Amino acid sequence: MMNKLHGIIFSYLSNPDLRELTQNRNTCSIPYGGRYRVIDFMLSNMVNAGVSDVGLIVDANYQSLLDHVGSGKDWDLSRKHGGLRILPPFSYSGNGSKREGVYHGRMDALAGIRSYLQNIRQDHVVLAGGDLAVNLPLRDIFEAHIRNDADITAVCTGHPMGDPKGCDYFTIGAGGRITDVAVHPPIAQGCESLEVYILSKELLLSLVDHCAAHNIHSFSVGVLQAMVGQLKICPYVYDGYAARLQSVAGYFARSMELLDPATRQEIFVPERPVRTKDRSDPSTYYGPESRCYNSLVADGCVIEGEVENSILFRGVRVEKGAKVSGCVLMQGTTIQAGAVLKYAITDKNVRVNPGRMLMGHSTYPLAIAKNEIV
Repeated sequence: MMNKLHGIIFSYLSNPDLRELTQNRNTCSIPYGGRYRVIDFMLSNMVNAGVSDVGLIVDANYQSLLDHVGSGKDWDLSRKHGGLRILPPFSYSGNGSKREGVYHGRMDALAGIRSYLQNIRQDHVVLAGGDLAVNLPLRDIFEAHIRNDADITAVCTGHPMGDPKGCDYFTIGAGGRITDVAVHPPIAQGCESLEVYILSKELLLSLVDHCAAHNIHSFSVGVLQAMVGQLKICPYVYDGYAARLQSVAGYFARSMELLDPATRQEIFVPERPVRTKDRSDPSTYYGPESRCYNSLVADGCVIEGEVENSILFRGVRVEKGAKVSGCVLMQGTTIQAGAVLKYAITDKNVRVNPGRMLMGHSTYPLAIAKNEIV
């Protein structure tokens, strides 16, 4: 059944509120959870459900994403026919003028790949953002879509967790249909959209053409809100854990939530494994005087100091006398002897010099950009 579903992931978003974390990458390639990138979760959702063809819509600043996903081999998407496809804006269908700047919205992005959409082999398409860390039962969602004979199935949660100014909300009527859509309201109302939608290829193409002809860029406004009375839009309410990364403070809070075993059980489900780029790192070395507790530590680290309530990515070094507390240290970070770090996020290959003391706050963590020496 799932070979009737094609995956499209919007991988071009770069949220300015993520500041240092998106200087060299877009939101979907931010490292998350010790050894993953955010894009891994949506790619894994699709592969675990048997989706064999996935297109990643990219725009600018996507070298980091390309380095990570490569040919798609680690997700079993490296194939002669179909598999993983990177989709830059190669066939922008507008009014014939040259496209300027980044995409203005999802319908704008889909118009840019219309010829690709026209040639996909499957009858249905799942549209999803690449900036959401969630482990969805996509097979069940597609079966519900077919069973409900829906025009669009929209995945949402009854536990709002994002900033309302960047989220959409659904009102669900008595008949189990979405009856109203609030786009970026000042306060949360109803079920929060996870921005994952299933619809037929035929309907998608007609919506892309309609929106292109009427200069409509937003899927939320131009399709969901404008057509809620014309189309049968059915919700699929998923109340498991979902992490939406919208700001530096939000990224830090969602990362710290992973230290709770109950959260990890919800997002790392054995029957739906989260796949990532394979690296053969040695085991982490713990020195005789090291202390490490309540932390997630990836392979390839060297810990000779103290680490608590922190997430360490591959290849992190914490030297003797160094203390790390409540931090997210990305790949290749070195905390030198005697340095103290609290409530901080270090991007890749940051070096904190000996004896330095850096302290943020749990609600406003420090963020240190890639390759910085402090």
